[in-house]
Amino acid sequence: MGYTLHRGDALTVLKTLPDQSVHAVITDPPYNSGGRTSAERTSRPARDKYVTSNSAHTLASFPGENRDQRSYRAWLTELLTECYRASVEHAVACVFTDWRQEPTTTDALQMAGWTWQGTMPWIKPASRPRRGGFKQSSEFIVWGVKGSLDSTRELYLPGDYTASQPRKGRIHITQKPVEVMRTLVRICPDGGTVLDPFTGSGTTGVAALREHRSFIGAELSDHYAALAEERLERELTKDDFELAGPEA
Repeated sequence: MGYTLHRGDALTVLKTLPDQSVHAVITDPPYNSGGRTSAERTSRPARDKYVTSNSAHTLASFPGENRDQRSYRAWLTELLTECYRASVEHAVACVFTDWRQEPTTTDALQMAGWTWQGTMPWIKPASRPRRGGFKQSSEFIVWGVKGSLDSTRELYLPGDYTASQPRKGRIHITQKPVEVMRTLVRICPDGGTVLDPFTGSGTTGVAALREHRSFIGAELSDHYAALAEERLERELTKDDFELAGPEA
């Protein structure tokens, strides 16, 4: 299988995709979360929000973390609407989120036309404890379908996931475990195309290729697009690789 990695803004890239050209949308958009107040959520870069001050790693920040609640819902709705247009009937969308943005994400998914099917927890055993309360050890995967699920497929996938963030070889602040993503991409039919408009370091694409699906990605950060390119290229021969140029 092959892939295409676009360098540019997610919404700009999505508008160029043909109707009904992808079979699953699996993505981890910027949460625009990480704060108790609107000011905390919109005034700090991603690294300040999601990395502890005593962290040993020096992973780069990423753009898109400056929206308040209302603008985040409008922006995410428009993105998921374009994903819906580009998806075939029976396609499934899986969107990562946290506890603060889970209600807004379910709203955006449905406003974009998807039929909400549920919210799956991703439990992270190695998450930080919280003094005086319950530790926030979960993120969530909101999922929906275009039309109805394909009842002809003999497919049974889990409804919850347990895995810590990668430690060895981690290259992105919010990098997801490949083993979780490999299970998620199986919602895409064999030989189909998985779309991730927030490619980051390329984990969704790596998982798709390993599961024999094609991949279309977009990434705004030049730094992370280059890292994703390296990872995806390692999964394929040169003949299978195509990199779209910057947005005009």
